Amino acid sequence: MRHQHACSRSHQVGALLLVAATFLLTRLFDRLLLDTSSPSSSSFPLNAARPSSSPDLRIYVYSEDEIQGLRTLLRGRDGTVAAATCLKGQWGTQVKIHQLLLKSRFRTFNKDQANLFFVPSYVKCVRMTGALNDKEINQTYVKVLSQMPYFRRSSGRDHIFVFPSGAGAHLFRSWATFLNRSIILTPEGDRTDKRGTSAFNTWKDIIIPGNVDDSMVKSDARAVQPIPLTKRKYLANFLGRAQGKAGRLQLVKLAKQYPDKLESPELKLSGPNKLGRLDYFKHLRNAKFCLAPRGESSWTLRFYESFFVVSSPLLLLLKDDFMLNGKS
Repeated sequence: MRHQHACSRSHQVGALLLVAATFLLTRLFDRLLLDTSSPSSSSFPLNAARPSSSPDLRIYVYSEDEIQGLRTLLRGRDGTVAAATCLKGQWGTQVKIHQLLLKSRFRTFNKDQANLFFVPSYVKCVRMTGALNDKEINQTYVKVLSQMPYFRRSSGRDHIFVFPSGAGAHLFRSWATFLNRSIILTPEGDRTDKRGTSAFNTWKDIIIPGNVDDSMVKSDARAVQPIPLTKRKYLANFLGRAQGKAGRLQLVKLAKQYPDKLESPELKLSGPNKLGRLDYFKHLRNAKFCLAPRGESSWTLRFYESFFVVSSPLLLLLKDDFMLNGKS
């Protein structure tokens, strides 16, 4: 039997604050995209005022040398991880959003004028390169947040964090204590499959796509152009690693049984037979459907990549113990 809890005034006020924060953040990114895509935007200085019916949104971007420990979250314990390294691959949004805001005309250098605060961090990247471990990430985040009076002022409600991988905010083990009111940008909206609590809250957090290679997102100069459906060799393809997942392994098996219908080549991540990015998209465009089964988490970058070769993505939300058969 479900128990109905009364909605108190504090709940109503909290809901209104979350709606307002989501609206402001959405408005910010809409206008940022218009700025970067508009041909006439370059004629305005970054901080120039433009006619507006309401005051411009202002966002403060923390500098890596402003707070002790923030540089560690960006460059690793030894400060050796370059931003260019973290810009590559599916987690590059952590760098791109940071760089976009640094150049934005909505950026303010006055904290008292800011509506929102952006906390840059490349922890997924530095963790993958071995420049920080989970314990160090947790300790450094706690240290950084303890030095932010404006974060404490609002309990983090007006602070934005990017976690660009399927792990989401769980990369910071103590997120539930420190970031439970903050705005989180992440590609993963459900992590309850492996964890007791999801870090994603639909009232305040925002789903973002993974990072697609820059050479493929320019509509007028795309490195690999789509081909007509009638000229595509395969009905479907799966371009990913099996990772020991039952559903993915079965797709690889089906590709061997029906090689003229389903393509699923063995992907090499290193060595002379490594599949390059352009070759990857050339394979991707050669099928009418792109199969996107879940891997370590529910989201998959292939879902977004397929858009740029005009292939219809099919999300296969397969549990690890779910098996396809030949008739499927």
